[in-house]
Amino acid sequence: MRRSLAAVVAVGWGVAVGGTFGCLLPYLLGYWTVRWSAPFGLIPIVVGAVLIGLGVVPIVQAFVAFVRAGGTPVPAASPPRLVVSGLYRYVRNPIYVGFLVVLLGEALLFGSVRIVGYTAIAWCVSAAAVLFYEQPRLARRFGTEYERYRHAVPAWLPRLRRLTLPEHAVTSRRVSDR
Repeated sequence: MRRSLAAVVAVGWGVAVGGTFGCLLPYLLGYWTVRWSAPFGLIPIVVGAVLIGLGVVPIVQAFVAFVRAGGTPVPAASPPRLVVSGLYRYVRNPIYVGFLVVLLGEALLFGSVRIVGYTAIAWCVSAAAVLFYEQPRLARRFGTEYERYRHAVPAWLPRLRRLTLPEHAVTSRRVSDR
């Protein structure tokens, strides 16, 4: 896939999925109402805004890594090779982790315990997607390369040291999607 087209698809996917589940749905559920009052209200608002900003970083970085690898985060247009660069050297699911951090930032920003519950549900759905769809699909597609990667890099809590395998040793294999 051409990089320009991959970038457009990735941005569209991010806006559609992230916007729907990270913004629109919490808003429609009434979770986006500021519940803090002065003088302590400013601290959680600032911390929440910082967390939202920090959560967006791994999402954007992962999307860029997918586009550079010739694909997108959309399963039907995924890269032809296993992506283990950038934050994927520290955690296998940086998009999900970033999304959960964004939701926790929203919980602080709006002072909403309901967003914390929403975040817990989002994590359960994400974990199920990883366990029952993504991991089996990647294992079928990339075989031992993915198994080595899966055993070296944690799924949810980023490791402090990056993956030490040479990047070319894991990312050089190109495989068509099954």
